[in-house]
Amino acid sequence: MNKNLLYRSIPKVDVLLEDKAIQEMIACYSRETVMEAIHTETDKLRKFIAASSDEEEIKHRIELLVPQIDCAVADMHTPNMRMVVNGTGTILHTNLGRAPISDEHMKQVMALVSGYSNLEYNLEAGKRGERYSHFEKLLCKLTGAEAAMAVNNNASSVLLILSSLAKGGEVVVSRGELIEIGGKFRIPDVMEQSGAALVEVGTTNKTHYDDYESAITENTKALLKVHTSNYRIVGFTDSVTIDELIPLAKEHDLPVVEDLGSGVLIDLAKYGLTHEPTVQESIAKGADVVCFSGDKLLGGPQAGIIIGKKKYIDMMKKNQLTRALRIDKFTAATLELVLQEYLSEEKAVKNIPVLRMITEPLAEVEKRARLLARKMRAARLPAQIVVKPCESQIGGGSLPLERIPSMAVMIRPEKISVTELEERMRCLPVPIIPRTANDTIILDARTIKQRDIKLVADQLKEYEVLEKR
Repeated sequence: MNKNLLYRSIPKVDVLLEDKAIQEMIACYSRETVMEAIHTETDKLRKFIAASSDEEEIKHRIELLVPQIDCAVADMHTPNMRMVVNGTGTILHTNLGRAPISDEHMKQVMALVSGYSNLEYNLEAGKRGERYSHFEKLLCKLTGAEAAMAVNNNASSVLLILSSLAKGGEVVVSRGELIEIGGKFRIPDVMEQSGAALVEVGTTNKTHYDDYESAITENTKALLKVHTSNYRIVGFTDSVTIDELIPLAKEHDLPVVEDLGSGVLIDLAKYGLTHEPTVQESIAKGADVVCFSGDKLLGGPQAGIIIGKKKYIDMMKKNQLTRALRIDKFTAATLELVLQEYLSEEKAVKNIPVLRMITEPLAEVEKRARLLARKMRAARLPAQIVVKPCESQIGGGSLPLERIPSMAVMIRPEKISVTELEERMRCLPVPIIPRTANDTIILDARTIKQRDIKLVADQLKEYEVLEKR
């Protein structure tokens, strides 16, 4: 094999630029983009020739150079973030974007953000307004709080609250509540960034009223309660409830801050789940400031929602950090629409995707699973396809011990391995993300939309995902 001859057979750049397909790419995209793809793909080809001992394969790769350049140019103009089908059964899947927003809400948001809006303009007064004004009254009505605002996530909420209320002072918190959230971010580290000194009391599994009382000094600026929404400690445990902390805080004229984490506005126990403390309950019990996530059990966009006494919220609104942590127009618009649904619990459960998935009857989930299985069998896919019971989970650091009865399509491929099938499903035009167990692909129908059923079956057939290659 004469590799020098093979190298010389790679078309020169000026020759490639004369190619009709390349000229069409330049007309569609730009000369700079196409030139970049030409250099990248010819470099890859040279490296392949250097490493390969298969002359026929090398010649084949050279013949495919122009189509490869076309693919490379197309990839440059294809968004990396794409829609996926969530077949994992994890409703609040952090890696898949947590709470999905309803189609109806997105249509309304699109109409708002595709032009100008009164984001920070008071239409009645004809002057500058607050972006919080669009949902502050709603939050107060729903929760019983005096005032409200929102920042870009709940870690930001904690940062802003402590920076506003306790910078330069001390904040007392139980050791059992020093949680780590996603991406190795930890409550103590967030607190440190706020300029407040952390005072740990109690032990991992037990904290008593006396622990808080003895930790309060003239430097104490606040008492912090953190709801352990992403894990549970069971067994020999004890903790101080917010009801018990309120009298102690009042005695020392200190605010009580509660970080609820996931945050929920309806009692999930009505729907057969474990009771999760609601935001309204925290306010009713006397918490001065409460914060929680927007994209977890609330079912809205990513945001850190802060509610509580007006004097404390006003302090936060004036904090210079607020500008750096503020929400954008997409979040403000979506948050208002989602919160409006909560004016009627029946509407919220029906129209907010997260709540609908959590509360959907098993019989409805089973219908979707059986429909998907029928379409897959009709496509004559080379696999064993059966519908079986499974369990979904909430995810997203919410109700970690909760499992919801569900139904799934179980796939056992006949010609390829489960690992290979799972990888191919991830590489589809609309990736399908399953979970795997016992050498089986599991597609949990609870997190698969009705409209996605045909898409899943069609893609598995069209792209011959289960065939040997």
